[in-house]
Amino acid sequence: MKGFEIPYPSLAANPLDIFEEIVLDKNWVFDRRGDKEMAVQAPGRWCDYSLFIAWNTDMRAMHFTCAFDMRVPAKKRAPVRELLALINEKLWLGHFGVWEDEGLPMFRHALPLRGVQGPSQEQLEDLVDTAIAECERFYPAFQYVIWGGRTPEDAVSAAMVDTLGEA
Repeated sequence: MKGFEIPYPSLAANPLDIFEEIVLDKNWVFDRRGDKEMAVQAPGRWCDYSLFIAWNTDMRAMHFTCAFDMRVPAKKRAPVRELLALINEKLWLGHFGVWEDEGLPMFRHALPLRGVQGPSQEQLEDLVDTAIAECERFYPAFQYVIWGGRTPEDAVSAAMVDTLGEA
């Protein structure tokens, strides 16, 4: 109907409030930029990851990124794009991309929240855990392509090998 608008239920809490609780529990460094943005540093095995969470009230959606501290040189962008396509075929949640301006690889996911009271703490914990786990799994693949001169296919194959135990 023209001119008819369905009102959204109000959120029980701003999703960034829930993220802040998660980050505080983990003792991670963060910068809360009001009610719409938060930046977080999360430690990882290979590097510290830069998490960025944005809340868009008009779209009623949350945008989440987890970026590596790694630059993709311009001459390596084509093989890295091929690597991204191969990696993204393997993911159930989110996708990898490269922030073109900075050349930073990142895991990205958007969570639409229209029609619900908001995300649960467990959902957001799962999002963070999944993002970091996927970044940890594929970080070496990016290294192999960017610095090791390996093909994207070889890099993904190496990343998909599950190791048992520790050396």
